[in-house]
Amino acid sequence: MSQLTLPLFAAPDLGDRDPLPLRELLEADLEFHSRSSTHGSHDFHAFPAKFPPQLPRHFIEGLTRPGEVVLDPMMGSGTTILEALAVGRRAVGLDIDPLALRLCRVKTTSVSVETVARSGYKVAQGAEFDLHHRRSQLENEIVRRFNEKTRQFIDYWFAFETQLELVALIRHIERIPDSDIREFLELAFSAIVITKSGGVSLARDLAHTRPHRVVKVPRLAIPEFRKRLQRNMRGLAAVPIVPRQVYLQFGNAESMPLANDSVDLIVTSPPYAANAIDYMRAHKFSLVWLGHSIDDLSALRARYIGGESTVGQDLLPLPLHSLEMVQRITHIDRKKGLALHRYYSEMTRVLTGAFRVLKPRGAAVFVVGSSTMRGIDTQTHICLGEIGHSIGFELDGIARRSLDRNRRIMPARARGARQSQIEERMHEEYVIGFVKPAS
Repeated sequence: MSQLTLPLFAAPDLGDRDPLPLRELLEADLEFHSRSSTHGSHDFHAFPAKFPPQLPRHFIEGLTRPGEVVLDPMMGSGTTILEALAVGRRAVGLDIDPLALRLCRVKTTSVSVETVARSGYKVAQGAEFDLHHRRSQLENEIVRRFNEKTRQFIDYWFAFETQLELVALIRHIERIPDSDIREFLELAFSAIVITKSGGVSLARDLAHTRPHRVVKVPRLAIPEFRKRLQRNMRGLAAVPIVPRQVYLQFGNAESMPLANDSVDLIVTSPPYAANAIDYMRAHKFSLVWLGHSIDDLSALRARYIGGESTVGQDLLPLPLHSLEMVQRITHIDRKKGLALHRYYSEMTRVLTGAFRVLKPRGAAVFVVGSSTMRGIDTQTHICLGEIGHSIGFELDGIARRSLDRNRRIMPARARGARQSQIEERMHEEYVIGFVKPAS
C-alpha cells in the first residue's frame, strides 16, 4: 500500500500555551450523557457503538494545536475526523469497512444544498415513474445486477416490492455525474436500510448489528428516501469546508500507511473481540445494493480486527497478564481463547503502528470495551494497557466511563431472551491514555 504524504500547513502562533497533560484530561468527567451527539453531519447515518463527539473533542482540544495532525486508524463513522476538522486540525482516517469510508467522505465533503435537493427530487420522481410504468425493466435489473448468492440474500431479507423500489432508486442515483452529490444520495439510500428502528428490510435491529428476520410490512422505500434526504440536508450546514485538510483511505490499522513521527494525536475506538459487534453483518444490507457481492463482503469481514476465525492468523507472543487471560479462556473454551489471542495479537500490531507514526511526546487515546467470555471478564483495558507499555508507550492512565446504551446503539437481543454475557459488560468502557516518550 502506498504511503500517505501529508502536506505541511503552518499552524497559527499561539504563544507559549502548552497542551494540557493527558493525565489531567483523563481525570475529567468523560460521561457527556446530557450532550447531543446527533448534531450536524454526525446524524447522517446509523452506526453501532459510536462514541459521543464530545469525547474525541475533549482530547483534540486539550492535546493539539490548530494545524496539527489527528489520526483515527479505525475511524468507523468518522466522529474523531469531524471533530478534528471542526477545530482546525488536519484529520487522517483509515478503515477497511466500505460503508465507513463512504460515510466519512460524505460527512467531510461540502456540497450545495440546492443541488442535492434538486438531484434527490429527480431521483425519487424517476424511481416512482419507473415503479409504475417500467416494472419489467426493474425486474430484469434485479436479475442482472446480482449474482446467485447475493440474490438469495436479498430475497430473504427484502420483500419483492421493496426490491423494486430500491433498485429503481439506486438506478437513478448511479446516473448522477457529480460524484460528491451521488455519494451523498447513496448514503441517504443506505440510511433507510440500516436504521435504528423501522427500515425498509424485513430485519429487526439492523443498526444493532444482530438482525433478525421478522414478519412485518416494511416501510415504503421511496417515501423513506425523501424523508431521509430532507433530514440529512439539514445537517449539511455543519460540514466543514476545509479542502486538503482531511485524508481518508482504505487502510488496515495493523499496517498504517503513514511516515514515522508524522502524527500529533491518535484518538480511536477499536472493535470488541470475537465479533461481539459485527459491523459487516449489518452493513452488507445496504452494501449489496451499492455494488458489493456477498462473497466479497464475507471475505472482507474475515479481515476485520476482532474476528473469530484464527485460520492463517499470526498469533504473537503476549506480555504476562494478557497471556494469562488468554490461557484462562482457552482452558474453558479453546476456540474462544484463540479468538482472544487473535484480538490481542491484532491490537499489538495496531499499537506498534501507533507508536511508530506518533511524534515524540505525542499521545494515543484508545476507547475500548471489555467483554465476558465463558463467564470471565477479558479485562481488555488492562491487557491493552499492558501491551502498549510493553511496546514502549508510557501509560498515563485508564479512565472508566458509563455507556448510554440507547444512544450508543449497542447490540440488542431478541425479545424475552436472557441477557447475553457480552451485553452484561456493554454498560461501561475505558479510555486508555498512552504517550510516546521523547526519546
